[in-house]
Amino acid sequence: MRLKDKVAIVTGGGAGMGQAVAEGYAREGARVVVAEINTTNGEAVVRTIRQAGGEAIFVKVDVAKAAEVEALAVAANKAFGGVDILYSNAAVQLHGKDARAHEVSEEIWDRTYNINIRGVWLCAKYVIPSMLQRGGGSIINVASPTGMLGCAPGYTAYSSSKGAVYGLTRVMAADYARDQIRVNAVVPGATETPLTAELFADAKTRNDLIAATPLGRLGKAEDVVGLAIFLASDEARYCTGGYYMVDGGLTAI
Repeated sequence: MRLKDKVAIVTGGGAGMGQAVAEGYAREGARVVVAEINTTNGEAVVRTIRQAGGEAIFVKVDVAKAAEVEALAVAANKAFGGVDILYSNAAVQLHGKDARAHEVSEEIWDRTYNINIRGVWLCAKYVIPSMLQRGGGSIINVASPTGMLGCAPGYTAYSSSKGAVYGLTRVMAADYARDQIRVNAVVPGATETPLTAELFADAKTRNDLIAATPLGRLGKAEDVVGLAIFLASDEARYCTGGYYMVDGGLTAI
């Protein structure tokens, strides 16, 4: 088991890629904190992990709210004695509301940024002290090809917020390298999850994305799990400040 005796927080761990990663971490021996705003979903994932013989707790959290994120870190420390892995996955993509720069509302801009980048920063802010005490750790932020390429016209808030994730990942990687805290980003491509269900319901959009992906299919939540486990494990001890694609070749062309 590659994560035996490690403690992992997975934000947005109640569905989609977050759920797949939380369950994957548990299978590899980690004790998992499922951090999720949806109580029903979060508790269901914890039950699944426990039924399979793993250890997990659920903490309800809105990652945009500092007090709730601080409480998440306290709960993880109380339950498991500290944190070794932070998988920052919680995000929103507001289909039908995000828009071009002059059309997107301040409300949608602020909501997107509060969750997609403020949330990533807050989770790091309150979890890093535990990692410093434990002598190191691994932070994995979930980015997107939309933050790297102009491949999502009309999604100004989402694309730019994900671009900010790249910058935050790199500066934290530099800041904490001598503390043995590694910071990397995974970059999933067009992946079928509850977040994207509405987008992919449009046949043209779905077919266009498949056509743009060299492997010729949309991603599945499970496709990111192997990389998420690797980056969390000691096997990735020399990896920091990197962007790791899980996009079917989308960004290769």
